[in-house]
Amino acid sequence: MASVRHGSSRGQAWFCTTGLPSDVVFEVHDMSFHLHKFPLMAKSRKIHRMLTEQEEQRPARGRRRKRSSDGGDVGDDGAAETEIEEAEEEESEEQQRVKGDGQQPYSIVFPDFPGGPGTFEAAAKFCYGVRVDFTAWNVAPLRCAAEYLEMTEEHAEDNLAARAEAFLEQTVLRHPGDATKALKSCEELLPLAEELGIVLRCAEAIAARSSSATASRSWFDDLAVLGLGMYKRVMAAMASRVDARATEARESCLVSYARGTIPGLSRSMRRRLASAPVATEVEQRDLLEAVVASLPADKGSGRVVTAKFLFALLRTAHILRASGAARAALERKAATLLEHAALEDVLIPSYSGAAETLYDVDCVQRVVRYFLAEEEEVGEGEASSSAAITEEVRRPSAVAMVQVGKLVDSYLAEVASDANLKPHKFCELALALPDLARIYDDGVYRAVDIYLKAHPRLTAEERDRVVGVVDCRKLTVEACTHAAQNERLPLRAVLQVLFFEQLQLRRAIAGTLLAAPAGQPQQARRQQHQRAGSGGEAWRGAATTVAQESQVLRLDMDSVASRVQELERECSSMRRAIKKIDGSGGGRSGGSRSPGSADGSRPAAATGWRARHGCKFSTQVCDSHARNVVASRASRIGMSP
Repeated sequence: MASVRHGSSRGQAWFCTTGLPSDVVFEVHDMSFHLHKFPLMAKSRKIHRMLTEQEEQRPARGRRRKRSSDGGDVGDDGAAETEIEEAEEEESEEQQRVKGDGQQPYSIVFPDFPGGPGTFEAAAKFCYGVRVDFTAWNVAPLRCAAEYLEMTEEHAEDNLAARAEAFLEQTVLRHPGDATKALKSCEELLPLAEELGIVLRCAEAIAARSSSATASRSWFDDLAVLGLGMYKRVMAAMASRVDARATEARESCLVSYARGTIPGLSRSMRRRLASAPVATEVEQRDLLEAVVASLPADKGSGRVVTAKFLFALLRTAHILRASGAARAALERKAATLLEHAALEDVLIPSYSGAAETLYDVDCVQRVVRYFLAEEEEVGEGEASSSAAITEEVRRPSAVAMVQVGKLVDSYLAEVASDANLKPHKFCELALALPDLARIYDDGVYRAVDIYLKAHPRLTAEERDRVVGVVDCRKLTVEACTHAAQNERLPLRAVLQVLFFEQLQLRRAIAGTLLAAPAGQPQQARRQQHQRAGSGGEAWRGAATTVAQESQVLRLDMDSVASRVQELERECSSMRRAIKKIDGSGGGRSGGSRSPGSADGSRPAAATGWRARHGCKFSTQVCDSHARNVVASRASRIGMSP
């Protein structure tokens, strides 16, 4: 069978060039199909019924037209004459039909034909006996067309409906990628595709095949072609499966769909499928909220739905102005993987016109608050399940807390240079974490130093509040050395750093002295064993070595003692200077500058410099310092490690 297309002002025309004139015209959307009624009537019960009705109506219209032209009832002679004329008219019509000239062809209009003109063309070719190649894209439209035209086995054997069903079951539904394509084609076939169960079967096939061990994961990108409604059907089918493999497959489908349908999801996720149309902002917002609703409720493995992906969604949610509920859900979900996030993930720009800062500090603070709340819930759950929580149980939570502490300190250092960041915002985020989140305070000290440098106009009270987030007892030797020479710090903070540095040194000396006697019994036993094994000569050599080591240790201790005395003299000198300031502070005028004040603050009353600056030193020593602090101090003053 050959076909020819012709254009016209009303659309396109499709002609079947078999050598016989067409006797029926089908109008499908904007295209006309000039066909022959007998091949189509043999395969389609609907076309057979419609053409039969038209054939029955044509002679009836001729009789009515004749009676109306005669003007009412006629007699017997008139009736006989009418029958003769009708017989002659029928004979004439039959001759014109055989000649193919003058007879108006039958006309059938299908305004809502499933699949459009292309699907009708394929169905018409099938009726003419032309081979139709089924694919994952056309099997659902052809199955719906067969149902629409009633091309079933009850009307003719080996009909289009049976052929399409066989291909759908035996080929398409056995591979999730083909099932995805068929499901996409069903979007233009509703509600007929839903009534035939094609949508349900495709969604179930995708869910079943995606969780199998042998399924290839390369088809996940095909999900981006699905519209929001079909995507929800697939996610609902996957959610009904509770095995671990199905959960991971669902997460993979979720991530692939989000990356393929939401433009600009992340700086590193700009790839999109060519077949996925560009959605409007409203459609993108609906897609994002649907993705958020499909996120797994539990924490998950973090291998598929990663912290980077969640924070990218959160950033996009701010851009698209998603609902508050969606953003809150994303913030809670991102908090569950906060310990795996990188600094670039949490740098979310402020897209609100009311925000003054470059980055959305409030958003990060909420995520940190959700993280702490979840950690507290986990701890309470573990405590209720076991009266005594072992160190092994506590360790994962503590590690996560330390990781979050490092992330927050890095974030503070990044946003500290923002001139619009208020001191109370900076302090709230810095103090949001508990003490166990920071082994050392070097990170937050660095952020404070950057903030003070970027905000030189802070008042004395604001400066003290910002510096107060640093615990001087948890600074390493390097940080203490830097802080002692930092002109941006208030004098009170510098004195505290020096004081705790002295306490650290004393503790290091005490630890060294206690370690020496403890090691002597073991060393004596080792020497006794050497004497018993190697004789007097070996004993004399060992004794010489011990004497040399003792001499070196003695010299090291003398050096340490000398350094301690030097620090005590410096501290005494500072105390005397402070007393002089306190004694002369009441007699000076309010306009005089305090000589030891780094920030230029002026005495207000006779309460004294110490009371104004709060120099109250605690004698408690931090236990968070590791051995490398002692080693670093020892190397600095010339001790042997």
